[in-house]
Amino acid sequence: MSRLWSRFGARTAAVALLSVGVAGGYYLGEDRQTQQQGLTAQVGLQVDRAEYAYQRDRQAGQRVDSARQRAAEYQAKLRAAAAAKDAAERARKAEAAAATRKKERLAAEAAAKAAKPYDGPIPTSCAQYSGNRQVGCAIMLAEGFGIDQFPCLDRLWTKESGWNHKAYNEGSGAYGIPQALPGSKMASVADDWKTNPATQIKWGLGYIEGRYDNPCSAYQHSQNKGWY
Repeated sequence: MSRLWSRFGARTAAVALLSVGVAGGYYLGEDRQTQQQGLTAQVGLQVDRAEYAYQRDRQAGQRVDSARQRAAEYQAKLRAAAAAKDAAERARKAEAAAATRKKERLAAEAAAKAAKPYDGPIPTSCAQYSGNRQVGCAIMLAEGFGIDQFPCLDRLWTKESGWNHKAYNEGSGAYGIPQALPGSKMASVADDWKTNPATQIKWGLGYIEGRYDNPCSAYQHSQNKGWY
């Protein structure tokens, strides 16, 4: 008997059994009608059993198919969940890498700005200035600084005194273009420190070189601390 015995096959077998029963009854000389009834009952029972087996096998096959489908769906869900987790992890790593790159870029920009507090145009000569600024530019070049340092010096002393060689801070006692404290320190250059801007500028550049190396470093310190 095959795994799934069709109803047609069961009926065919029943007919065959009935024919055999009839022939046997004829040769044995028994009552044909009685034998046929008995055979019919037996065949009906066999058919019912065959039908039950068929339905049972069919349902078992359906359960197997259903179980396989559920297993396949479960595996698909697991794969989808794993793919989603992997994508989320890649996105997290990409965001972290981007944040790190941004942090490094900002740090590099800050370091560059700290190293070069002034990134504006550089004058081509001191002739672009006038008054005490022109004098200060010329003396700065004579003291060995490059002209690229003058924009820093200009901003530094504009903040301190506005390049006024008579500027006096009543609160601290600082005096002159570089705001020496006390102003009498500038006498180490010349006695005319109160009235001569050149004397004040020479002293101020010497102070800057000794303490900050160059005007841009002094200007950066002033920007960070509020004094130099």
